[in-house]
Amino acid sequence: MSNSSSASAAAMPAVGRSLLYLIVAGIAWGTAGAAASLIFQVSDMGPLALSFWRCVGGLVLLLGALALRPRPRFRRSAAAAAEPRRRRLIRILGTGIGLTVFQSAYFAAVEATGLAVGTVVTLGAGPVLIALGARLTMGERLGGGGAAAVGGALAGLAVLVLGGDSGEVRPLGVALAVLSAAGYAAITLLTRWLGRDGGGSDALSTTTWAFAIGAVGLLPMAVAEGLFPHTGRPVEVLGLLVYVAAVPTALAYALYFAGAAVVRAATVSVIMLLEPVSAAVIAVTVLGEKLTTPTVVGTLLLLTAVTGLALAEARDAAARRGEAAA
Repeated sequence: MSNSSSASAAAMPAVGRSLLYLIVAGIAWGTAGAAASLIFQVSDMGPLALSFWRCVGGLVLLLGALALRPRPRFRRSAAAAAEPRRRRLIRILGTGIGLTVFQSAYFAAVEATGLAVGTVVTLGAGPVLIALGARLTMGERLGGGGAAAVGGALAGLAVLVLGGDSGEVRPLGVALAVLSAAGYAAITLLTRWLGRDGGGSDALSTTTWAFAIGAVGLLPMAVAEGLFPHTGRPVEVLGLLVYVAAVPTALAYALYFAGAAVVRAATVSVIMLLEPVSAAVIAVTVLGEKLTTPTVVGTLLLLTAVTGLALAEARDAAARRGEAAA
């Protein structure tokens, strides 16, 4: 067997394991909104307080993960050492603010318009805002496929907002979901912009710091909203809060970082569609939400558009590799 064949055979288990990590992360992220819906049903906790406790719990668990992971031979990883302190500070602050907006607005959207619609709009609008933002800020080409995908996503949003039952799809909830998507897009664009010159970073460490920034920034608003909820079922609320911090936060982020380091970005984008799909299934089967025909059509348009964007990205990346090789 040749050296290249041996390397390919050795890489197969790593790729397969990474795909499994991403699948589990996508499904786990899809359960965060469901847990939030249950908390809202059995207590008066608001989305800002919930986001604060998620940041605190995730921070504690991620600090534990950082402490337990194998230490490099040198004090700092090569990626972290190569990144200037000023740029690292921008990355951490930007990620912290974006993450705070992303998850707080998402929980508020779930509270306002339900789990299925809130999740689908957030995860469908995110890649579209990323594509448009990259075009405006970094001059990245959309291409024909990308432009068609953006148009399809906008059509999906229009169908959701204008065609949905007012009892199921509320404009305020959709607006909050788009705001959440903007926070997600800002994180991605910042990371892409800072990484244009090949500079790296420790993703797990950056996210840990981002949760710390989120907890500090959310604390005053969470106190004003009501830091500790009033509920007749405190054990259930506490269990759900622990679940949100542990599974769709600490575990899902750790698996996502491990998988995304091996699998192509376009493939990651498609696999992450498991999040809105799993959220929609939970919304219908567990929470009793109704999916009207316009909601289903709008959802399919959004998910198809995201898949189109991922495929367009994959084609562009392959073309760039071909040009570099030539």
